[in-house]
Amino acid sequence: MFCSKKKLLEVERIVKANDREYNEKFQYADNRIHTSKYNILTFLPINLFEQFQRVANAYFLFLLILQLIPEISSLTWFTTIVPLVLVITMTAVKDATDDYFRHKSDNQVNNRQSEVIIDSKLQNEKWMNVKVGDIVKLENNQFVAADLLLLSSSEPHGLCYIETAELDGETNLKVRHALSVTSELGADISRLARFDGIVVCEAPNNKLDKFMGVLSWKDSKHSLDNQKIILRGCILRNTSWCFGMVIFAGPDTKLMQNSGKTKFKRTSIDRLMNTLVLWIFGFLVCLGIILAIGNSIWENQVGGQFRTFLFWSEGEKSSVFSGFLTFWSYIIILNTVVPISLYVSVEVIRLGHSYFINWDRKMYYSGKATPAEARTTTLNEELGQIEYIFSDKTGTLTQNIMTFKKCSINGKIYGEVHDDVERKKEITKKKESVDFSVRSQAKGTFQLFDHSLMESIKLGDPQVHEFLRLLALCHTVMSEENNAGQLIYQVQSPDEGALVTAARNFGFIFKSRTPETITIEELGTLVTYQLLAFLDFNNIRKRMSVIVRNPAGQIKLYSKGADTILFEKLHPSNEGLLSLTSDHLSEFAGEGLRTLAIAYRELDDKYFQEWHKMLEDANAAMDKRDERISGLYEEIESDLMLLGATAIEDKLQEGVIETVTSLSLANIKIWILTGDKQETAINIGYACNMLTDDMNDVFVISGNTAVEVREELRKAKENLFGQNRSFSNGHVVSENKQQLELDSVVEETITGDYALVINGHSLAHALESDVKKDLLELACLCKTVVCCRVTPLQKAQVVELVKKHRNAVTLAIGDGANDVSMIKSAHIGVGISGQEGLQAVLASDYSFAQFRYLQRLLLVHGRWSYFRMCKFLCYFFYKNFAFTLVHFWFGFFCGFSAQTVYDQWFITLFNIVYTSLPVLAMGIFDQDVSDQNSMDCPQLYEPGQLNLLFNKRKFFICVAHGIYTSLVLFFIPFGAFYNMVGEDGQHVADYQSFAVTMATSLVIVVSVQIALDTSYWTVINHVFIWGSIATYFSILFAMHSNGIYEVFPNQFPFVGNAWHSLNQKCIWLIILLTTVASVIPVVTFRFLKMHLYPSLSDQIRWWQKAQKKAKPTSRRRPQTRRSSSRRSGYSFAHQEGYGELITSGKNMRVKNPPPTSGLEKTLYNSTSWIENLCKKTTDTVNSFSQDKAVKL
Repeated sequence: MFCSKKKLLEVERIVKANDREYNEKFQYADNRIHTSKYNILTFLPINLFEQFQRVANAYFLFLLILQLIPEISSLTWFTTIVPLVLVITMTAVKDATDDYFRHKSDNQVNNRQSEVIIDSKLQNEKWMNVKVGDIVKLENNQFVAADLLLLSSSEPHGLCYIETAELDGETNLKVRHALSVTSELGADISRLARFDGIVVCEAPNNKLDKFMGVLSWKDSKHSLDNQKIILRGCILRNTSWCFGMVIFAGPDTKLMQNSGKTKFKRTSIDRLMNTLVLWIFGFLVCLGIILAIGNSIWENQVGGQFRTFLFWSEGEKSSVFSGFLTFWSYIIILNTVVPISLYVSVEVIRLGHSYFINWDRKMYYSGKATPAEARTTTLNEELGQIEYIFSDKTGTLTQNIMTFKKCSINGKIYGEVHDDVERKKEITKKKESVDFSVRSQAKGTFQLFDHSLMESIKLGDPQVHEFLRLLALCHTVMSEENNAGQLIYQVQSPDEGALVTAARNFGFIFKSRTPETITIEELGTLVTYQLLAFLDFNNIRKRMSVIVRNPAGQIKLYSKGADTILFEKLHPSNEGLLSLTSDHLSEFAGEGLRTLAIAYRELDDKYFQEWHKMLEDANAAMDKRDERISGLYEEIESDLMLLGATAIEDKLQEGVIETVTSLSLANIKIWILTGDKQETAINIGYACNMLTDDMNDVFVISGNTAVEVREELRKAKENLFGQNRSFSNGHVVSENKQQLELDSVVEETITGDYALVINGHSLAHALESDVKKDLLELACLCKTVVCCRVTPLQKAQVVELVKKHRNAVTLAIGDGANDVSMIKSAHIGVGISGQEGLQAVLASDYSFAQFRYLQRLLLVHGRWSYFRMCKFLCYFFYKNFAFTLVHFWFGFFCGFSAQTVYDQWFITLFNIVYTSLPVLAMGIFDQDVSDQNSMDCPQLYEPGQLNLLFNKRKFFICVAHGIYTSLVLFFIPFGAFYNMVGEDGQHVADYQSFAVTMATSLVIVVSVQIALDTSYWTVINHVFIWGSIATYFSILFAMHSNGIYEVFPNQFPFVGNAWHSLNQKCIWLIILLTTVASVIPVVTFRFLKMHLYPSLSDQIRWWQKAQKKAKPTSRRRPQTRRSSSRRSGYSFAHQEGYGELITSGKNMRVKNPPPTSGLEKTLYNSTSWIENLCKKTTDTVNSFSQDKAVKL
C-alpha cells in the first residue's frame, strides 16, 4: 500500500548510473513482474470471495443456508449444494488454470538471463534481479529487459534497430540512436562501469511515443527524448550489441503501464436477463406469500386436528409463525425457476459459438494464413443485432497497398496517357509501360504508362530533379541489403514506401542513412547530404520536413504534407502555380487517389544557425518543451516554394461492394469515418456503392462555426422533410433527454434515399451539446453518412453519440492505431489485421483479415448466435416454470406444508443431468436456414435488430406456456390417481407412485418440446435427447433398486416403486395423455402460424426442404467473378510520425452477380397445397426474390 501511494506522488524520477545504493533510497520497483492474481495460500479465499460477489452465486449460497435450517427446509442440502459446488468448482478450476499459465509466463519472463555490469564486470543476471540504474548489455535478437536509455551500440553513431511488435503490433524496424557523448563509450566495460551520469526524467506513465528527460554528466546537460529510449518488450534487430541504462523497471515500464484491463462489454440479452431474474424473484416472493397465507389459514382452521399426530402440544403452534416458516420453505422449493445451471449453459453455448467463428474456413485468408478469431466469448449473440457499422477506410475498405500513379510537377501532370489530340485515354494492359530495366535498383513491380516523366528526367528538368530528390530525402524509411545484394526498404507507412520506391525507379535511389547523413544515388552518382534537422509528422502539423546541406554547401528544407496545411506556408510568389496545382489535386481526388503537396525552401546559413541554437535550447527545456519546439517548426516552415503534388492509388479490397450492398439490404446503416478530404470522401462513397446517382440528395455540411453548421443542418432537414414540418429554430427534438431518441415512425415517413457528408471541423461544432441532437436526427434519417477529416477522438465521439441516444447496437471496424478508441467505444469492435500493424486487432473483440468477412460474421455467425441463444432462453424458462410450478399447485392439496412433489434426487438432477445436454445441443448447433441462404437473404437479419426473438413479451409467453404445462402435469395425473386401483386390484395411488408418474411425464414432455423446437437435427441432438431419457430411466430404476437401498437405506427407502408403477398400463396411459395435452396446443398454434402467417425464415426453410426432395437436373455452373468498372475509392490513416495521407481507388459500378444458391430464382417456384392455400405468402416471397436479384 505504501508503495502504491509513493508512486502516485512521484512527479519525476532521478536515476544515477551504476549506483544501486543511491537509487534504493527512492524505493523504485524492481524488474520482477506479477500478472498472476493468486498464489497457493490466497487462491481459495480470494477466488471464493470473487465468485460470491456474483449475485447468482450469492443467491444460491443464501438458499443453501436456508436449507440447513430444519424448521423451514423441505429439501435436503444436497439439492442446492451439488449444482453450486459443481459450478464453483468448474469456475475455480478455470481460474486456477488461467492463473497457472500466468504464473508460468511470469516465471519464464522473470528468469530470462541478461548481462549486467556489476562490480566492473559483465555478469549474467536474471531479469527479476535487474535494478534501476544498472547498465545492461543487449545482443542481436534479444528481448529488452527494462526501459533503457541507449548509451552505445555496435552501429556507427550509436544507432540501433528495434522491433516493437509486442508494444504496438508493428513488425517493421524502428531506429533509435544514442547521444554522441555516450556512444563514445562503445563496448569498453571499464569505461561503462565508471559511467556515473544522472538522469532526471518524467515519472512512470503509459505514453509509448513520448519521453522527456535530461542526462547530467561531466558538467554538461543533454536532453533526452523518445528516440534515445528502448522500451521493454522490444527486440533488438540488425544490431550486434548495445548497452543501456535502466530507467524504468518491472511494473513501472511503459509496457506494463499499458497492460490495463479491457473495458467489460455486456450484451443486451445479458442486461435483459438480469431484469427478468429480478422479476422472477419478485414472482417467487409473491408465490411464497400466497402459500404462506394459505398455510396460516389452513393451520388456523384445519391444522389443529393434526397436531396430536405431529407431536405438537396444544397452543405451541402459532398459525402466523407457521406461515412465516412456510414462506421460506417455499422460497427454497421454488428457487429452481432460475437454476444456477442457466448461467453455466449460457457460457458453454457462447464458447461453442466462438469456436465456430475460429474454425470457419470461409473466413480464413490464405494470403496471410490468417483465420478469423473471436477474442471474446461474451458478445456473440450481439453480432446478430447490429444496426450501425462505423468503418475506417484505409486498410479496411481499401487494401492499404499503395502504388504511385500520378504527380503534378511545376504545373504539369505526369502519369496520364493522351492520344494524338491530347485527350486522356483509358489505360489498358495492352498499353506499353515505361521500361525501368535500365535502372539497376528499379523495383520490378512498379508500372507507369506515361513516358513524358522519364523524358523530362533525361532532359535534366531542374524542377523534376528537385521533386524526385525531395521524395528520396524527406521520409523515415530505413534501408538494408539482403543476401543477394538487393536494396530492401523497411517502411512504417505504405505511402512513404510508394513515394520512395517511385523516386528509386526514376533514378533517385535512397541508399542509406545515419543520424547525421542521408545518402542517395542521383542518376548513377552517389551523393551524401548532411542531415541538419528532422521536423517530424504529427496529427496537428500534418506534414514532415527535413533540413539538409548538400555537397555544394547549400542548406535546403524539404517538406511534404497535406495540401490544406502546406498551401498556407507558401511564398506569395507561388500564387499562379498554387491555383494550377490545386486544380490537379482536385482532379486526383476525383479519381480516388491519395494526395500530398511537395514544397521546399532555401535557407541562409546564418539564419539556420540561429534557429538551430533556439531549437537546442527548446529541446533541453523541461517546461513547455513541445510548445516551444512547435513554434520553431512553424517559423522555419514558411515562405516555401511549391514543387507539385503526388497521387497514390489504394485499391478497394476484394468483395467490399458486395459486402456493403448485402449489409444495406439487412437494414444495417454503414457510416464511413475517414481522415480524408471532402472530395475524396464523397468519391469513396461512390466507390463502395454507398452513394449512388439515384439518391434523392447528398447533404454536405461544411460550416466553420456552430451557427453555420446548425443552419446547414436545418436546411438539410427542410429539404428532407419538405415543408410539412417546421424547423425554424433548429431545435426539433425536445430538450428532454429521453426525447433525443428518434421516433421510428418519423423514419418511416421518409421516402427516398439520402446521404450526409460532414467535415471534421464542422463535426467538432456539431458534436457540441446544443447541436448534436440536430446532427443525430438528420444522420439517422440518411441511408449513408460519411465523416471526413475526422480525428481518432472524433471517431469515438460519433460512436458514443449513436450508442447513447439511439439505443442501438453498434459495431466499429478498423485496422490501425487511429481506430482503437472507436473500436473500444462501440458495443462490438472488429480489428482487421492489415498493413498498419496489429493495434486494432489487439483492442478488438473479433478479428479477421478482410472486410468482406464481416458479411459472414454478422449474417451467418451473428444471426445464428442470436437465434440459438433466444431459442435456448425461451426453452429454458419454459422448462423450469413447468418443472417448478407443480409444487405451487400441490401446495393447495398438502395443507401448504411445503411438501415436494418430486423425489429430492430428481429435483437435484433435473437441470444438471436429465435436461442439460439436449438444450445445450440446440443452443450450440441449431439453425433455421443454411449459411448460404443466410448470406443470400440479408432480410433474415432484421428480427435480431428489432429484438423479436427474445424480449419481455416472448418471456411472458414462455412463462404462460410453462404455467399451462405445469397445470397439465399436475392435474391430469392427480385426477387420474384419485381413487385409482391397479390391474391387480391393488391401490397404486401412493405418494411415490404419483411422484414417479409426474417426473416421467415431465421428462418426456420437455424432451418432446425440445424436439419440436429443434430446427436442425444432427447426430448429437439425437444422442443427447434419447440419451437423456435413457439416463433418466437408468437412474430412476437404480435409485429404487435393492442394491442402492442396502448401501444407503435412509436416502433411498422406496425399493421397487419405479418397477411397480411403470409396469401398470394405466400409468403409461396417464403419461401419454399428459404429454399429448401438453404438446397439442403448441403444435396446433405453430402449424397455423407457419402456414397462415409464415415468417421469411419459415418460407426459406420450406424452400430448402423442397430443394432436398427435388432431384438436381443439371450441375451448377461454376461461379465466375465478373469484372466491373470502378469510379473511385479512397483511404486515409492518421499515424504519428507521418504526414497526412490521402487515398482513393476507383468506383466500381455494380453488375448483377450470379446467384450463389439458386434461392433468388427458385424460391417458392415449387407447388404445394399450402402455397395454393396461402397465395399471399407466395406473392410475398416472389416479390422478395425479384427485389433481391435486382438490388444485388
